[in-house]
Amino acid sequence: MTAQLEREFDVIVIGAGAVGENVADRAVQGGLTAVLIEAELVGGECSYWACMPSKALLRPGTALHGAQTVPGAAEAVTRTLDTAAVLKRRDYFTSNWQDDGQVKWLQDAGIELIRGHGWITDTRRVEVAGLDGNRCALSARHAVVVATGSSPTVPPIEGLSDVDYWTTREATSAREIPGRLAVLGGGVAGTELAQAFARLGAAVTLVARGSLLGAFPEEAAALVAAGLRADGVGLHLHTGTDSVRENDDGSLTLKLAGGGTVTADRLLVTTGRHPALEGIGLESVGLAAADGGELRLSTDSTGLVSGGTGNGVEPWLYAAGDAAGKVMLTHQGKYGARATGDAIAARARGELGGGAAPWSRYARTADDHAVPNVVFTDPELASVGRTVQQAEQDGFSVSSVELPIQVAGSSLHAERYEGWAQLVVDEDRKVLLGATFAGPDVAELLHAATIAVVGEVPLDRLWHAVPAYPTISEVWLRLLEEYGL
Repeated sequence: MTAQLEREFDVIVIGAGAVGENVADRAVQGGLTAVLIEAELVGGECSYWACMPSKALLRPGTALHGAQTVPGAAEAVTRTLDTAAVLKRRDYFTSNWQDDGQVKWLQDAGIELIRGHGWITDTRRVEVAGLDGNRCALSARHAVVVATGSSPTVPPIEGLSDVDYWTTREATSAREIPGRLAVLGGGVAGTELAQAFARLGAAVTLVARGSLLGAFPEEAAALVAAGLRADGVGLHLHTGTDSVRENDDGSLTLKLAGGGTVTADRLLVTTGRHPALEGIGLESVGLAAADGGELRLSTDSTGLVSGGTGNGVEPWLYAAGDAAGKVMLTHQGKYGARATGDAIAARARGELGGGAAPWSRYARTADDHAVPNVVFTDPELASVGRTVQQAEQDGFSVSSVELPIQVAGSSLHAERYEGWAQLVVDEDRKVLLGATFAGPDVAELLHAATIAVVGEVPLDRLWHAVPAYPTISEVWLRLLEEYGL
């Protein structure tokens, strides 16, 4: 490497995914200088290996199935999916795994980029091993932000480390569709990709230790499970995997707990993710995992990291997005990143001392109350806020109302439309704590629910939000009527 360079910025952000970009952008808008350090593609996981390519793989199958459920359109549909065209469209949405557009955006926004591996060496100090062979030492006048995303969590299954398996990265960037695909994990990623590959022609089997989409209400998850089965996906739920072995022909065989096997040409492991905090020098400021466990950062509502050394009177170390370990969703990470960038700039100007007020522009308050989440399967599953169980655990006096989605809009939308909706109500304040919708195209219902939860709209006022007829949104009226309004 060449001689080490010394440079200073107001804000140093380690990680140039969507979260890092938003932190830096807000800091620069607040009058500060910012640099992003990234060893891979600018734009991060969501742009190239997660949200965008997975939805690009899912959408053609959903559009085709939607047409097949409407008389008149169904008779016009005479072909199955064109796999090559689907993959080509996926490539378009990933910019063919080139980040030129993202880099141009950084330049236009006044954010500097250093391509390389960065790690913290001391209070407000970061060292970078550049991909160009240069080495530099950076110092931050105000903040260092950890925005390094997350990594797949791989289960300790006998033989798994000895075989070639996919994570979501390999699945979403696949160049061809395997004849047989086994999916380990029944969460959002596993469920979405199982359906995407099934509709592209693979024989898919999904194996999960627990239930399918266990974080969601059972009635909603059951509709998604039915959709998967209709596409030929074999489901082995509440089933462990004892071992994995490679066969002579290159295929893989999973031995299931309690007997039975699954043989596939490819294995996709989607058993969760964890914050990517290794190798970024956190131990140099006193942050390390206890007793050899997994390191998790504790942050306040602005993203300020607690613990370690050097925080002192003037805070300097922040974490945002998946690295903060609280809500691993791109849109929520970007929301938190905006709050963090604004908080850093406000503290630099002397306008913010101590913690931030809830629901202010500097606080990630929605992380605790109103996180929207969509499973882009067919049917879709969309939720925001607390489930009944979560609300009870948090000490609320709670009730719920549930109905199948059976309104004029749903009948017009598709033949034999099946859907389900639930509202979770705080009985003391008569406001919504959460909502869930399951059914074709229900994701577009979700933002109304998010606004109602964030705004704490009283139910007697929400009653006056009249849904247009005939739309699926009329389910809001039916739910409020069922509640008693």
